[in-house]
Amino acid sequence: MLKIDNLVVSYGGIEALKGISLDVEDGKIVSLVGANGAGKSTMLRSIMGLVKPKSGSIKYNNIDLLNLKTKDMVNNGIVLVPEGRRVFSNLTVLENLKIGAFTRKDEKGIKEDIEWVYSLFPRLKERSWQLSGTLSGGEQQMLAIGRALMSRPKLLMMDEPSLGLAPLIVKDMFNIIKEIHKQGVTILLIEQNANAALKISDIGYVIETGRITLKGEGKELLQNEEVKAAYLGQSTKK
Repeated sequence: MLKIDNLVVSYGGIEALKGISLDVEDGKIVSLVGANGAGKSTMLRSIMGLVKPKSGSIKYNNIDLLNLKTKDMVNNGIVLVPEGRRVFSNLTVLENLKIGAFTRKDEKGIKEDIEWVYSLFPRLKERSWQLSGTLSGGEQQMLAIGRALMSRPKLLMMDEPSLGLAPLIVKDMFNIIKEIHKQGVTILLIEQNANAALKISDIGYVIETGRITLKGEGKELLQNEEVKAAYLGQSTKK
């Protein structure tokens, strides 16, 4: 579905991505984990056309994304849930959800999908007429995901969905991600929370200072001693 090959991205002569390659197969949950500043968000920005790579390729179902404008991504089934929620704070929950369906004309389908989002996130239904700027951080994250789902994405990319959330909310969030995946959505998950991300991932990648250093099945990487030491706070010394 999505294939990134030898991607190099530079900021002012400094390489943020140093020739990374990554595959997201149709129907899978793929996670990219790494510390803050490792290059995770730069890769997402490159996919969405917000950053122009120095070299390399990004293809989605054989479409060259480097020749596609950001505004055309949604029409091709690619949607990003950005870091920091980015909800429209002066609009209601319902208005935010409707904005997510801005490319669609099927009113009946839109209404059905709003109800689907409410079934995933009952709290959003309770607060449908509340201004989104007054929601809690967890509720805003729910809204950001729900808004993205309103475009009926084929590939849903999520940038740090657990950032700044309480542990109980994080657990709920990852259960919802699994449920969305069951509905047939392919997911690319960008996370610092390696434990939560790798537990639900088919394939995981570890990125360090702009390079992919490890790749494997999610559960396999959870048992990797390097991953345990660097991201799970577990010492490898006996």
